[in-house]
Amino acid sequence: MKPLDPRLLRTASAVRTHLLVAGGCGVALTGLILVQAWLVSRTVGRAPSMVGPAGSASGDGAGLDALGLLISVVAAVAVARALLAYAGEAAALRSAAKAKSQLRMRLVRHVTAGPGARNAGELTTLATRGLDALDDYFARYLPQLVLAALVPVAVLVVVVRADWISAVAIAATLPLIPLFLALIGMHTQARTRRQWQLLDRLGGHFLDVVEGLPTLALFRRAKAEAALVRTVTEQHRDATMGTLRVAFLSAFALEVLATLSVAIVAVEIGFRLLYGHIDLGTALLVLILAPEAYLPLREVGARFHASMEGIAAAEQVFAVLDEPHALPAAGSGPAPSGDIVLSGVTVRYPGREEPVLEDLDLTLPAGVTTVITGRSGGGKTTLVSLLLRFLPPTEGRIACGGTDLADVDAAAWRRRIAWVPQDPHLFDDTLAGNIRLGAPDATDEEVRRAASLAELDEVLAELPDGLATRVGERGSRFSSGQRQRVALARAFLRAARTPDALVLLDEPTAHLDPDNAAAVRRAVDRLVEGRTAVLVTHDKAWSAGSVGTVDPTGGQTSPQGVG
Repeated sequence: MKPLDPRLLRTASAVRTHLLVAGGCGVALTGLILVQAWLVSRTVGRAPSMVGPAGSASGDGAGLDALGLLISVVAAVAVARALLAYAGEAAALRSAAKAKSQLRMRLVRHVTAGPGARNAGELTTLATRGLDALDDYFARYLPQLVLAALVPVAVLVVVVRADWISAVAIAATLPLIPLFLALIGMHTQARTRRQWQLLDRLGGHFLDVVEGLPTLALFRRAKAEAALVRTVTEQHRDATMGTLRVAFLSAFALEVLATLSVAIVAVEIGFRLLYGHIDLGTALLVLILAPEAYLPLREVGARFHASMEGIAAAEQVFAVLDEPHALPAAGSGPAPSGDIVLSGVTVRYPGREEPVLEDLDLTLPAGVTTVITGRSGGGKTTLVSLLLRFLPPTEGRIACGGTDLADVDAAAWRRRIAWVPQDPHLFDDTLAGNIRLGAPDATDEEVRRAASLAELDEVLAELPDGLATRVGERGSRFSSGQRQRVALARAFLRAARTPDALVLLDEPTAHLDPDNAAAVRRAVDRLVEGRTAVLVTHDKAWSAGSVGTVDPTGGQTSPQGVG
C-alpha cells in the first residue's frame, strides 16, 4: 500500500490542505526539537560553572538567574511542542472529517446515478465504518510521516556539525528501521486487505439479514442466515487477531532495533567522554538528539497498522468510483407468467449420494391447483424451494411462460408468490402488522378483507382490540390453526395485489384439529380459485377435490388442468 494514494489528493481537496498544514507543523516541530535539545545540553553543561561550590550562586546570584532563565526557556519550548502537537492533531481531525465527507458525497453520487455491481450492505459498511477508519490515517499517520522525513535529516545535519563520529553511527543504523518497515508492510498488506474484505462482507451481509429479517423468519431461513453470520464473524475475528499479532511483533522489533541503535551511540559517546575526547555539552546534545532521530520512524511503524484499514477502505471507494454503472440485468423486469414447466430437473445435496429429485418433468398449468403428495423425504419441500428460488436445480431447467427462471430476477419473481409455510412466524406486533407482511402498503380496509377471507372473523371478535391487538412473540396468544389463518391472510393480501400470483402452500392443515382444518380448507379454496397454486400435503382430503395431483418421485398421478 502506498503511504499516500495520489487519488486522495485528486479526489478530496481537504487532503491537500491537510498536507500543507501537516508540513508546516512538521517543520515547526522539528525546529522546536532542535532548539529544546540545544537548550537542555547548554543548561546542563553550563550549570556547574553558573553555580558556585556548595550550591552558592556565583557572581552575586547572576548565575542562578541565568540558569533559571534557561530552564524557563526549556519549559516554554516543551509547552510550545505540546501545544503545536495538539493543534496539529485537531486540525488533522477536522481535515479528516472534511475528506471523509467529500469521499462519501462522491460515493453516494456515483451509487445513486445508476445501478452498480455491489449490494447495499457492502456500500453502507464502506461509507460508514470503513471511511471512519481514515481518522487514524489523517490525524496520526500522515503527520508522523512528515516528521519521519524531516526530523532524522535535521538531526543528522546538527550532529554532523557537533560530532561527525556519532553522525556516522546514526547514519549507519537509521536506514535499518525503514527497511524493516518495508518488509513488515509487505507482509501485512495482504492480511490487512483480507481483514477489511471480511469486515465488508460481514457488515454488508448483516445489514441485508436485518433488513430481510421478517422475510427470512417468514420463510424459516433465519437460523441458516444466523449460522452464516457466525461463520463470517469468526473469520473476521481470526483475521483481526492475526493482524494484531503482526502489529505487536513488528512494534517490538522496531523498539528493539531503535533501542540498540541509540545504545551504540550512547556507548561510543560514553567512552569518548570518559577519555576526554568530547566535551560534556556536545555529548549531551548528541545523546538528546539521537533518540529523536529514531522516534518518528518508530512512531510511523506504530501508526502504520492502525491506519491501514482506512487506506484499504479508501481503495475500495476508488474501486467503486471506477466501476461503470451496470446495465439492467436480463431478468430485472417484471416476472413472467404462464405455465411453469420443469424439464429434466435433478437436485443433489452435498454429501448425499442419491439425488433428492432426478430427471423430473412436470408441468404446472396456469390457473390450476396442483397437489404435491408423496412420502416424507421424497422431494416435496425441495420442489417448493426450487419454485421459491431458494435452490437452483443441479441439472435441468425451470421455465415460466417459456422464460427460464435462471434469467429472471429472483426478487421480482418472489414478489408474485403468495407463500403459506407449514409453521408461519408471527412477530411481536399487532395482528394488522403481521398480516401487512403480505403487502406493507395495504390499507386498513384491505387488511380487514384479507382477515375475513382467511376465516379470522371469529378470532377478531374475541380479541380485545381487534386488528390492533398485539399477538406476542411467535404468536403466543394464538393457536396453530389461528396462526395458519394469519399466514393465509398475508397470502390473500399478496394475491389481491398480484393478479397472476403463484400460491405455494406447505402442509397448511398439518397438526390441526378438525374444526381448524376445515376453516383453513375453506380459506384455501377461496385463495387458490382461478390462480396457479401448488399445495404440498399429506392430507388426503385435498386430493379428493378437483385438483391435479403429483408425486415428485413418481411423476404426475392424476390429470391437471381441471382446477
